[in-house]
Amino acid sequence: MKASTLVSFLHAAAAMLVLPLLLIGWAELAAAHPVDQALSQPLRSPETYQVVREVSQHAQNMQTEDDSSTRLMPRVNTDQDHLKICCLHANILDFYLHNILRHRDNMHASIHRLKTDLTRVSEDLQSQGCNVTHYHEHHHAVEFRRKLDKMEGERGITKAVGEIDILFTYLQDFCVKPNNTSA
Repeated sequence: MKASTLVSFLHAAAAMLVLPLLLIGWAELAAAHPVDQALSQPLRSPETYQVVREVSQHAQNMQTEDDSSTRLMPRVNTDQDHLKICCLHANILDFYLHNILRHRDNMHASIHRLKTDLTRVSEDLQSQGCNVTHYHEHHHAVEFRRKLDKMEGERGITKAVGEIDILFTYLQDFCVKPNNTSA
């Protein structure tokens, strides 16, 4: 038997042996670390995600170059309790619904759908135990409102709408029901 034939046979045999072992390992890993369940269905909806991106991108295109280098949404320490991070951002979402998005009814064709989905998220999070008023004086919420006020009027509103994708990402990442699996 030629060496090249032997090498080819060994490669095929190794692939046939390794592939099932890898698949078994991945299946065990997936079973060991199942995906957390969102506290609100729109947080896992591809349609809601798409609307968030479209509205955010539309607002970003309206910003000045100076505004695009500023960030309103504070960065959070992700080592904190996820529910606390979730409720902090639920507070900011509530601020968006009552103070930002209500001024933007005609900004984008999908704004009504966005407001409907985000209102559902806010209601779901409150029913899951997020007391949004409790986080009103949290330093991140205060910092967000201070930066928004500093930008004044339309510029600030447009900037905030442009960052709704950041807010939505925080909500997606931290507003989840942890799986209580015991190993």
